[in-house]
Amino acid sequence: MQGVLGDDSACSVSVTPPACWNALTLWGAAPYHEGMRQRLSIAAGVLLLAAGLVGCEDAGKKPVQARIPALSPALKNAPQAPAELALLPVQNPPHRYFVWLLPPVPSGRDYLIQKVEEKFSSGEQNFKAGHLEAARRDFDDAVDWMLESGYDPNGDPKLSELFHRVVDTVYAYELQAFRAGDGFSEAPAVPAAIDEVAEMTFPVDPRLKERAEEAAKNVSHDMPLTVNDQVLSFVNFFQTPRGRAIVETGLRRAGRYREMISRVLREEGLPQDLIYLAQAESAFQPLALSRAGARGIWQFVAYRGQEYGLRHTWWIDERQDPEKATHAAAQHLRDLYRIYGDWYLAMAAYNCGPGNVQKGIERTGYADFWELYKRNVLPRETKNYVPIIIALTLIAKDAAHYNIQVEPDAPVPSDVVKPGRAIDLRLVAETIDVDVETLRSLNPSLLRLATPDDPAFELHLPPGSAPRFSAEIADIPPDKWVSWRRHRVESGETLTSIGKKYHVTAAAIADANSLERGAALDAGEKLIIPATQPPSETKRRLVSYRVRRGDTFLGIADRFSVSADDLRKWNHLPANRVSRGMVLRVYTLGGAPESSPARGRARSKKKSSQPVAGSTGSGPVAANHN
Repeated sequence: MQGVLGDDSACSVSVTPPACWNALTLWGAAPYHEGMRQRLSIAAGVLLLAAGLVGCEDAGKKPVQARIPALSPALKNAPQAPAELALLPVQNPPHRYFVWLLPPVPSGRDYLIQKVEEKFSSGEQNFKAGHLEAARRDFDDAVDWMLESGYDPNGDPKLSELFHRVVDTVYAYELQAFRAGDGFSEAPAVPAAIDEVAEMTFPVDPRLKERAEEAAKNVSHDMPLTVNDQVLSFVNFFQTPRGRAIVETGLRRAGRYREMISRVLREEGLPQDLIYLAQAESAFQPLALSRAGARGIWQFVAYRGQEYGLRHTWWIDERQDPEKATHAAAQHLRDLYRIYGDWYLAMAAYNCGPGNVQKGIERTGYADFWELYKRNVLPRETKNYVPIIIALTLIAKDAAHYNIQVEPDAPVPSDVVKPGRAIDLRLVAETIDVDVETLRSLNPSLLRLATPDDPAFELHLPPGSAPRFSAEIADIPPDKWVSWRRHRVESGETLTSIGKKYHVTAAAIADANSLERGAALDAGEKLIIPATQPPSETKRRLVSYRVRRGDTFLGIADRFSVSADDLRKWNHLPANRVSRGMVLRVYTLGGAPESSPARGRARSKKKSSQPVAGSTGSGPVAANHN
């Protein structure tokens, strides 16, 4: 806008429109910000115009004329071309876009990974800090997020890695620490004796050969006793301090089971000297566990144990039952001897499997253990296995000749009862006044501090205690055997002090024992304690189990002592079939909850919970809790 003085001294104002003056650039620029800028420009022009008028008032008070140049005739008569509009939206370079102040929203998959990682990390921290209940909840939540998300972990590499890391970690912990103190801790294993020496080699003492050969001639035996450098190297080792400890442990523990093993071998028609195979394998330790996963005094691996009728469930592992495992081992050795007609080859096959021995025979053409040994066609452990057994046999049959003196343990007799229901070993111990460790040693096949809910299960008790157990356990309802306890009153104790110890009220104890609420207690009196189950036991006991090679649907149900119908229902499976890699949820001791917990219901509003369990195909891995 310009102010121009005319010839008549009047104040005139000439208004020159901008070069790009049109409706689009004035009103149709970038939304809001450009529109406001145009409005401000108009307002400023009005103010300048007003200022000009005020300034001219003193000059003459004459009317203001706006002189606008006239258009030439040519332009006036020229046809008007339609205005060309720019493509929308018209952008203005100095325009500033909005800034989003909230953090970006992650994708569903990223959000799932974030939540699972948070719960998993929290669980590990709680576990390392000793907060086991908190760790249990965190790991449960991590698994629940994955299982309820609706995503297929196998369809995404990142989800798959996270899912298997969480599941494998829970399996590594085996839930042992989480179940500490609640009656379901798995019995700790001990290293198998065979692992200590099977892969070692030792020098031969030249002076030992003549002594060993002379001793072998003077002992009775019903299996061949070969004395050569391979056998003598282990005879030499078993006289060192470390080797002597192994021999002495085995000879001492042999006293517990010698009579039983001798009877079983006799019943099966086998040589009595096969007992030394068990001494080499485990030193007669029922809880022995090898690096290869073999268990018990006869060191059965899982599939071989199942082949000979040894059950393995969540509650029991019959490979650790001395008598049942001895029957299975005798039958297996008898079958191997029928194949080879040679006890050394049968023992080698017991160690590495008949397939490996057969391959060695076919490669060399020799059905002789020592020929296979020389030609190095057997695994190293198996090559040493037979010499170890022969060396232990030589020493055990004439321990004094090798300067070993051991007092064998006494045999372990027991009474046998069938509780018919699951029962906590602590309640049994309190009922018959023995310690829990005594019961565990009499029942090494039990993996937990509770028996399975199996009417056929046989519980071994100290000799003479069966009648007392049967009489006193009748005072407690069978459905309370896994939660109620017994307590022997000590001097000065009251119902209130005892109630605090077991987290129950004095009134509840009085009612369970038909006592007055304020009754005085006599020292030595035994009370029934109606202890309540811990929250983790009353709500649920969830185990996430990943199917492994060789697993069957019915075998998994048997392992966890649940029915096939329940297992199928919990996992929304259409049939009794599973495949390797599937993850099943199993509710042990009490089954699945009647309804989903509150957190599960709230979460279901946010996340998909398609009812397809354990699928490794296109569907989600598991379903909701219902």
